[in-house]
Amino acid sequence: MSSTHVPRPLRWVKSTYSGGEGGQCLEWAPEHAAATGEFLVRDSKDPNGPHLALTREGFAGLVEFAKRHG
Repeated sequence: MSSTHVPRPLRWVKSTYSGGEGGQCLEWAPEHAAATGEFLVRDSKDPNGPHLALTREGFAGLVEFAKRHG
């Protein structure tokens, strides 16, 4: 018997720094980041569109930017 790994769909979470008016919404995939060290980020208004793949440092920089300019 063989076992084939079937990846589960990503669970995307809206950033707490996203605007509440529905205009500027950023989502990330926390379980993927914990499992792989790769931080995926996307625009919640376009869930089938492209996403960014950031390092831990790149993601931390994005969060700092959001804190300063949010």
